[in-house]
Amino acid sequence: MSSLACIIVEDLQVAANYLEKCCEKSGQVAVKGHFVNVPDALAYLNENTVDLIFLDVEMPGANGFELLDQIAFSPKVILTTAKKEYAYNAFQYNVSDYLMKPFTYQRFMEALQKIQPSGETVSTNSASDHIYIKADGKLIRLNNDAILYIESMGDYVKFVTADNKRYITHNTIKNLEEKVSKQHFLKVHRSYIVNLHKIDDMRENMLFIKGNEIPVSKANKQDVFKRLNII
Repeated sequence: MSSLACIIVEDLQVAANYLEKCCEKSGQVAVKGHFVNVPDALAYLNENTVDLIFLDVEMPGANGFELLDQIAFSPKVILTTAKKEYAYNAFQYNVSDYLMKPFTYQRFMEALQKIQPSGETVSTNSASDHIYIKADGKLIRLNNDAILYIESMGDYVKFVTADNKRYITHNTIKNLEEKVSKQHFLKVHRSYIVNLHKIDDMRENMLFIKGNEIPVSKANKQDVFKRLNII
């Protein structure tokens, strides 16, 4: 059985240690990191992909739900909390399960079964037809088909959509390249990811998408030709 890559976001060390032991015992989960607050977890997730987050709700500073508001992809989430009143929020965020502390190893395994009942690793970028981004102070759902291209703006990126809207969010092209659907998107330049289904034409080293000119770098040109079936 393939391992799920996960992180633990939990400010109580004893709780984090217990989760790590459960993961190790299961043989199904590889713990890639433990973070005691949202900023540290977010910094990791902006550079790395995981399949699963074990997420405490109440932590110093920002709470667990605020982390989910800010990440640019949709991993599976198992909440770990001692309070029942977060159940409604958990439903709203479509979390996979809700572990009430203290929980048993058997209950932990039941939660894992909800994530990979077939024993297969959950993909974080192939099946989803949308992504969520944090822009203009809110969480926005963008369908893959609505996105024309993504442009780097230093520590930020700009999503340009088919209805001529632009959304700016804190992220990087490098990070998004691993998060977005490979069926829809391709990095064509160090500063651009394009929706392959929206390309109108290509001339020399430029792609044209709904009147927008997108440069294609020499390093990425062969990948573009391959994906567009250009002989």
